[in-house]
Amino acid sequence: MITRDVISALSVYEKYNIIILIQIFVTARLTVSPSSSQMFRGEFVSLSCEEDDSSAGWTLRRNTSREIRAECEEWGAAADSSCNISSVLTWDSGVYWCESREGPISNMVNLTVTGGSVILQSPVLPVMEGDDVTLLCEEKNSSNLPAAFYKDGSLVGKESTGHMTIQHVSRSDEGLYKCDISGHGESPSSWITVTGEETFTEPPHPPTPLTLTNAHPPS
Repeated sequence: MITRDVISALSVYEKYNIIILIQIFVTARLTVSPSSSQMFRGEFVSLSCEEDDSSAGWTLRRNTSREIRAECEEWGAAADSSCNISSVLTWDSGVYWCESREGPISNMVNLTVTGGSVILQSPVLPVMEGDDVTLLCEEKNSSNLPAAFYKDGSLVGKESTGHMTIQHVSRSDEGLYKCDISGHGESPSSWITVTGEETFTEPPHPPTPLTLTNAHPPS
């Protein structure tokens, strides 16, 4: 299960001559298909803003080595709530997010496009503590090749079919991962984020107005 990213905006609510703060939840999540943080040059990718409030007017943006806060129309093809790139290039590597007219943003996704022959398929979104996570070391022209997996520069496993499963992930599994296929090369590195259970805070309710009764002096 992937947590929703909830962004809080503060507004001022005035009632009964009392000013209180109300927390407003604006929710959107950026998803990527195929769901991998790395991809080969020339592949198709689709990014979507999944939103709870369509009136918020979410726009998909990105930062790359060539551009800052660029909208979908500048680098992809808009299709409903999605933005598609028919053939990704290495300079499409960067940070992607959804942003509303009011200012709040969704989760950010870091995508890496490589011109090399090996990628590490890893979760593009944060993973929940306790879930199992499978990493796939993929060679562009072959499948199920033996691979070595590394976390933060240290070897964590060798798998004969190129798949490695981390069972019941915890915060200690968070880090920078890459893989290597002997004779074919090494993948770029990708960060895996582990998050706890999703929690929501109920917004405070307006105070109940005081009712005053007339007091009669003793006779």
